[in-house]
Amino acid sequence: MAMISGTSVRPEGYGRAVPVFTVDVEDWFQVSAFDGHVSRDQWEALPSRVERNTDRLLQVCADTGTRGTFFTLGWVAERFPSLVQRIVGQGHEIASHGYWHQRITTISEVQFREDIRRAKGTLEDTAGVVVNGYRAPSFSLTDAVPWALDVLYSEGHRYDSSRFPIARPGYGTAVGERTPHFLRLSSGESLAEYPPAVWPLLGMQIPVAGGGWFRQFPERLIHMGLSAVLEGCQPAVFYIHPWEIDVEQPRIPVGLTTRIRHYRNLRVTEQRLRSLLSRWRFTSFADMMTTGVAGQT
Repeated sequence: MAMISGTSVRPEGYGRAVPVFTVDVEDWFQVSAFDGHVSRDQWEALPSRVERNTDRLLQVCADTGTRGTFFTLGWVAERFPSLVQRIVGQGHEIASHGYWHQRITTISEVQFREDIRRAKGTLEDTAGVVVNGYRAPSFSLTDAVPWALDVLYSEGHRYDSSRFPIARPGYGTAVGERTPHFLRLSSGESLAEYPPAVWPLLGMQIPVAGGGWFRQFPERLIHMGLSAVLEGCQPAVFYIHPWEIDVEQPRIPVGLTTRIRHYRNLRVTEQRLRSLLSRWRFTSFADMMTTGVAGQT
């Protein structure tokens, strides 16, 4: 069983004020909030928008001098191989988001191994590069599935960015570390963990890492939180989904809470993202680990 290492040895990037830009590459109908509304066997029949939306994010990156890590579903890579090749061709890192976008907490260890093995193989065959990183769908690599860390390492992954250090139903590790650390595995090996950005404020852990938080919270609060993380000389890991800049995506009839969380402020997300990426020089995990080059522009 894996455990958080108590060693003082830290992964690459620890102690560096590096903003890290990441994208969870999935289509609009693959989000976990729609699990009860859209079945997997419907995916092929639904209009895909992931390629055009990811291309828009690639253009935003080009316009702002941003490099990032694109945690890509194997399902997407299998159907849009040229998109994966464009991501790599434009200097970004490809990493794994699994194949089917299943929460780890809802599947078995055998199913998890099959999923990440298929995703990694598909991504590597398509991109022509080694895939080292992983992010769990819906940040579901929690303390409830400690075996997943050993499986990740044994399948060739060397870092993870799934353990969100907040208390929230469905995901989060409330007592998790906020800074990069190693997770010690039962094999004796260690897996590097890079948590999404959280800002400790007035006894609370404020998530300023992006996603729904980026659309729900005031823009100024996100900037203040990321500034605080960077001033503490730690990587500030930020994430976004391609569907979050897509106002015209089809609407699913869901409950009020899900509707607000998923659709609110889609219209302003790209403008907010451009503002954020213009303020700091964001980079990928791969670049951070090799050069550490980033900073305020």
